[in-house]
Amino acid sequence: MNGRSRVAVDALGGDHGPAVVVEGALLASREHHVSVSLAGPAGTLRAELARLGAAGAVEVVDAPDAVGMGEKVSLSALKKRSSIQVAVEQVRDGKADAFFSAGNTAACWTIAKMLLGTLEEVDRPALAAVVPNRGGRTVILDVGANAQCKARHLEEFAIMGSAYARGVLHNPRPRVGLMSIGEEQTKGSELVRHVHDVLKASSLNFVGNVEGHDLFTGKVDVVVMDGFTGNVVLKGCETCAEFVIDLLREEIGRDLRRKAGAWLLKPAFRAVRRRSDPAEVGGAPLLGLKGCCVIGHGHSSPRAVMQGIRAAAEFHSSGVNAAIEAELAALGARKEAAGA
Repeated sequence: MNGRSRVAVDALGGDHGPAVVVEGALLASREHHVSVSLAGPAGTLRAELARLGAAGAVEVVDAPDAVGMGEKVSLSALKKRSSIQVAVEQVRDGKADAFFSAGNTAACWTIAKMLLGTLEEVDRPALAAVVPNRGGRTVILDVGANAQCKARHLEEFAIMGSAYARGVLHNPRPRVGLMSIGEEQTKGSELVRHVHDVLKASSLNFVGNVEGHDLFTGKVDVVVMDGFTGNVVLKGCETCAEFVIDLLREEIGRDLRRKAGAWLLKPAFRAVRRRSDPAEVGGAPLLGLKGCCVIGHGHSSPRAVMQGIRAAAEFHSSGVNAAIEAELAALGARKEAAGA
């Protein structure tokens, strides 16, 4: 493998079929020097590779079964030869360093937790999202893996998000904020107020409560919330960004002067699109597992798949998991000492 990171990919994940995943895997192999193994029906995948003139360029691992995007988790977990399960097994068995899928998020979360297990001290793995802010990027978690959370889970999310921001986004001392309905310590639910006190006493760079408008200002680098709130926030942000772009296109197309101005501004529009395009991030890391997993959007393009595979490789090489275990152990020790 020549020292490359090895990423196992669910070749049947996503809305567009294996052709898009295969193309993205080839891009990752060529542009980011990642070793890729594709899990899916061997005949289909080899035919796609041949069509792209890349027969034998990446490894193919036969996995005849697929998990549908809307399929119930209880059913997906029974498919022992599904492309998700086979790809995760590659990580479990040490044949791959990380896993990527643009498929069924709930199935990926469940199968990965079942096969890999959680890190020491982690109760609930969390799905994180990375969004742009004015000065860089913000990690938001949880964004859908845990709809209902206890205080312990939000504490874990804060530590895991901070470790990811340091290890992968190279932020030496990320500022952590707790999502609430006001900045004051007394605001928010009983759960939020309790977690605020714990994080304030922790070794994290905790700056206090934040509100929805702080997600993109750069005030904080990590925002912690339950998965129900996080999923609503993330979907709302994605839809708002698409709506603004559609409005711009509509207004620009109304007359020739606007079209001419837009042509002059095309480089700026492209730069904004690159900064805000989810395809450039590639996917959401699933933090807290004994392994590195990244889950992409179902609408992922070949470029998004490529970036998701890159993100999975970077996750593996970052040392994030070791940092999470160490910090959660330290938090537990401080709590024990305080209780004594």
